[in-house]
Amino acid sequence: MTAANTTVDPPDDIGYPTDVSSPAALQFGMELARIASDNKSSDVVVLDLRGISQVTDFTVIATGTSNRQMRAVVDAAIEYGKKVGQRPYGCAGYESASWIVIDYVDVVFHVFIQSFREYYDLELLWGDAPQIAWAKSESA
Repeated sequence: MTAANTTVDPPDDIGYPTDVSSPAALQFGMELARIASDNKSSDVVVLDLRGISQVTDFTVIATGTSNRQMRAVVDAAIEYGKKVGQRPYGCAGYESASWIVIDYVDVVFHVFIQSFREYYDLELLWGDAPQIAWAKSESA
């Protein structure tokens, strides 16, 4: 058997992503969803992409109501990230504010205007991904 035909799982201790960060990433994603909701975004969803995407573990998707509101959501998310030691790897779309994305590597946060969200339809793209129940309970 040649080396090309051999499959070997990489060891967990050489820098490959593992589920160790997933609980923290999940909590961070859920908090980003709450921030979006608290700042008047609608249709906020958190998708679990573990085992589906090699790029990120979770994605948060929200619909904004205006450029100003979308920027406020993103500003609040970035401020929260700073408080908990999460720095964005990248942020795009802030100036145009029709689709703003913040990449935290383990969590990617999207805020769309309605027409862009419908056009790009990330929920359909990630149709196999389970949705995470993130909302605060009424009794909390």
